[in-house]
Amino acid sequence: MNIIYSSDNFYVVEYPAQHGYELVDKHGRRGTFFQGDVADRFAQSLQAAVADDASVERVDEFLGSFDVLLNQPLVVH
Repeated sequence: MNIIYSSDNFYVVEYPAQHGYELVDKHGRRGTFFQGDVADRFAQSLQAAVADDASVERVDEFLGSFDVLLNQPLVVH
């Protein structure tokens, strides 16, 4: 598990063994998990967004575009 992005609003965690990424909305307390080909496309899109503008605001705006997919409630265990 590798935290690859963390802001006041989101965090993104990479799970190399599962070939996946977890995206969590900290304020909405919900998230999703991308795996396989979808994880590859997510990672490529994230890298492209960061290449254009690596500001926290721009990256958070990009991650916010996945809002409709954040359907898993965040559970602390």
